Amino acid sequence: MKTIIIAPLGGDIDTIFVGIREFSTEKIILVPGDDRTKDISKIKEALEKFKIPIEIEPLKSMTLEAMFETVNHIRQKEKGKQLAINLGPSSKLMSCAATAAAFVNGIKAFDVTGDKITPLPVLKFSYYDMLSDKKMKIIEKLRETEAIESLEILSKKTGMGPSLVNYHIYGNEKNHGLKELGLVEITRKNGKVAIALTTMGELLLKEKQGKK
Repeated sequence: MKTIIIAPLGGDIDTIFVGIREFSTEKIILVPGDDRTKDISKIKEALEKFKIPIEIEPLKSMTLEAMFETVNHIRQKEKGKQLAINLGPSSKLMSCAATAAAFVNGIKAFDVTGDKITPLPVLKFSYYDMLSDKKMKIIEKLRETEAIESLEILSKKTGMGPSLVNYHIYGNEKNHGLKELGLVEITRKNGKVAIALTTMGELLLKEKQGKK
């Protein structure tokens, strides 16, 4: 199966060509930031000899949320296709955002150094598949407020027993909890525990609700 390569533009555009040498490429989807649109015509001209189609999905802004939305949009549009994100032509900020988006969506990603490719670990299933209804209920309740001051309060808000809430927050050896997944953060202040959604948690909830 040929691969659709997603290439966020913010760095060395020559790394795009390293990617297409390694992968049988169906097409390339360029994801430029506002300041890199000038590179598009240059890339199109260089890729003409390979006869590889190019599509453009510009970022709305240079934020993690914008990258999540763009990658999720591409995944939905290219459902059933093999996707890979080339981090080589990304800036550091874009690379971090694109890596997180790849991880959450279960998409293959790779970096390029010189003429060598380094594949990143990929989940066999997306983050969305790891979230049970009860985990989603906890995330939804946490989104309703900036932070919840204890597991007991969170237990009352969700209607789950304290031990069940504790299980879904912290997990165990076989089941990742929301904390380990990076979706909630737990802080202590003056002896009190505060539980809040991370940026990743907020974005993931927004994307999952958007698919309903």
